[in-house]
Amino acid sequence: MRFFSIGMKAAVCAATIFATTQVAQADDVLASRLGALLGQERSAIAVVPDARLATLTTVPSAEDRGIVTSPATISYDNAFLSTMSAPSGGAEWRCLSEALYHEARGESTKGLFAVGEVILNRVDSAAYPNSVCGVVHQGTGRKYACQFTWTCDGRSDAINNRSAFNRVGKVAKLLMNGAPRELTSGATHYHTTAVSPSWARRFPQTAKYGVHIFYRQPTRSASN
Repeated sequence: MRFFSIGMKAAVCAATIFATTQVAQADDVLASRLGALLGQERSAIAVVPDARLATLTTVPSAEDRGIVTSPATISYDNAFLSTMSAPSGGAEWRCLSEALYHEARGESTKGLFAVGEVILNRVDSAAYPNSVCGVVHQGTGRKYACQFTWTCDGRSDAINNRSAFNRVGKVAKLLMNGAPRELTSGATHYHTTAVSPSWARRFPQTAKYGVHIFYRQPTRSASN
């Protein structure tokens, strides 16, 4: 039995050495073939004109790849919005569009963008829900206890003016696609000139567009 065990061990060792040798040889062959292929590719690329090579290696623009981006320059007027195609989008776009429709559809284009900025600023703030729909519908279900009155005043939320919704939808699309928020200096609150909420006396005012006045929520310090 002892001689048999020694023989088995020797056989196993020999098989292992043989297998290792085969793997090493296969690796060498593969490396040699890859080297030859890469060499052929380098030779082929070398004869391609620089202009053609640049064309082949340049990443297509976002527009060519079907990726929607915000225009480099935005004009806050109806003429600019009229150049855009009919807007559409997912649930977040819909929530922002509905908020703009019910909160500010009669406002100037700047006013629409400003109201939209407040909603997105809240999304970015740890003090509010982290989605557009969450911000817009925060408190909905408790009458007059919501953040945006139209979501809890008991009235119909139907979209009856399609032209107005198309307009606000374009603004929502631009904001969702990353349009700069440069109108309200980080505002998280607003009210119309028809009301005078108590918090407006404590919050710094940052802007006013049309009948909407914008405010930034004060940062609480440790001593407050």
